[in-house]
Amino acid sequence: MLFAGEDRTVRIWEKNACVQTITHPAISVWTVAVCSENGDIVTGASDRLVRVFTREPQRYADAAAIEQFSEDVKSSAIPQQSVGNINKEKLPGPEFLTQKSGTKEGQVQMILESNGNITAYQWSMAANQWVSVGTVVDQAGSDGRKISYNGKEYDYVFDVDIEEGKPPLKLPYNVSQNPYEVARKFCEDHKLPLTYLDQVTNFIVQNTQGATLGQSTSQGADPWGTDARYRPGDATAPQAPPQPPAPKAKILPQKDYLDILTANHNPIFKKLQEFNQALVNDGSKGLSMNPSDVEQLNGAVSLLEKGSAKDIDPSAIDLIVKAATEWPEDKRLPGLDLLRLLFAAEEPVAYLTTEQNILHRLANSGVFAPTSPLNNTMMAVRSLSNLFKTDVGRAVAGNEFDQIHESVSAFLTTPNRNLIIAITTLYINYSVLLAGDNNADRVLSLLDDLNKILHGAKDSEAIYRALVATGTLLSLDSDFCEAGRDILQLPSAISAAEKQAKEPRVKNVVAEIREKLQG
Repeated sequence: MLFAGEDRTVRIWEKNACVQTITHPAISVWTVAVCSENGDIVTGASDRLVRVFTREPQRYADAAAIEQFSEDVKSSAIPQQSVGNINKEKLPGPEFLTQKSGTKEGQVQMILESNGNITAYQWSMAANQWVSVGTVVDQAGSDGRKISYNGKEYDYVFDVDIEEGKPPLKLPYNVSQNPYEVARKFCEDHKLPLTYLDQVTNFIVQNTQGATLGQSTSQGADPWGTDARYRPGDATAPQAPPQPPAPKAKILPQKDYLDILTANHNPIFKKLQEFNQALVNDGSKGLSMNPSDVEQLNGAVSLLEKGSAKDIDPSAIDLIVKAATEWPEDKRLPGLDLLRLLFAAEEPVAYLTTEQNILHRLANSGVFAPTSPLNNTMMAVRSLSNLFKTDVGRAVAGNEFDQIHESVSAFLTTPNRNLIIAITTLYINYSVLLAGDNNADRVLSLLDDLNKILHGAKDSEAIYRALVATGTLLSLDSDFCEAGRDILQLPSAISAAEKQAKEPRVKNVVAEIREKLQG
């Protein structure tokens, strides 16, 4: 027996028990039916799509379609009104998902993520695991009003005027999405330079007026985003990308450094406060911060949010380093996140490297050990990537290449998407840096690492970044092309990457790399 409820879930009942659920929180199920011949279930939903669910493997969709459906479910925004009042302070963290099993099919569990968001998970009896079904929001889009664009529903569809006299580009965005990932895809789809990633990200955050998860809602915003349209030279458009140059015919070599600066400062600080209070409650006075420390840290976070990291007092930096390197591993992530932001500013980097010997402290903290929580390692690698934002940081990255390389090389085959993307971003930055310092040993060691990444990576973004780094290093000298071809067997890795990530951008950069290897 089937039942389609108002909570946007289809439930399958057998012998008075629910044995399976099919959920998509962002979509209302309009109708549901059973095919009498084979038992398949057909649903019609508010997104104007008909979906067929089957238990017969021969009728399964291809892996890409199934993965896309799963990703759509994970990225859904669940209106808080539909789940009632939630006390964030009493919600368990992500560790709950690996420590406790569900008791029935479709059981819902709210989890407080490390970034302050609340994610809903459902228990699947068939898979014997918790499955993410969306992020709970109380922001724009939570009232169910969506904007249709290219057959999909969005909370916002911005107009972006790139060139005078030409139609604006559409930038669709849901509040449940990562602004950085949306900005990245927008730049790639329209062949805009990767250097505009951070500016486009800030454009999204600013013009949703806090509708990004964890922030406050703006009332009465134009749902089409036309009042937040970006126009080159418009002083009222906050943090909008400037008019980009004409797209380059060639991708390689990469000439610009990449950084990872997007942050939700308030949730980071609140999580740090929460962890500090837990240390106080546990009697860990040597590790916890006193009220004056917390107040000082609050001021530092405010300065980071305003882009005034140079004005942060060194004593506040010391507190961040303490939280990032000395607190228990399960409480370090907020401190590491703040350290990531400090690494992008010249004055803090100078202090961190001369007074704190921060790279040595990170290594000794165990953040690069095999047993370290991968989110901690990922955030530490993101910090290293941000070193390339300033001249001082680039000098540190060059001088400390051996230590940094040793720290990250143990994670080249990690299945963690965020970590491998952070590593490949770091390698892109090193490939750009080495263009001014053609160090053969370093180039070959990086090419060897990238060879391993390309053989094992599954994520298309990580593959693309690894290819860009590889091609940039090969552009330095024909001898490196020869070594890559004859010694490292790079053509095999390139073929494996192309087979794994069948995207136009991957094919384009692969073609350029092959041309270099053959030359």
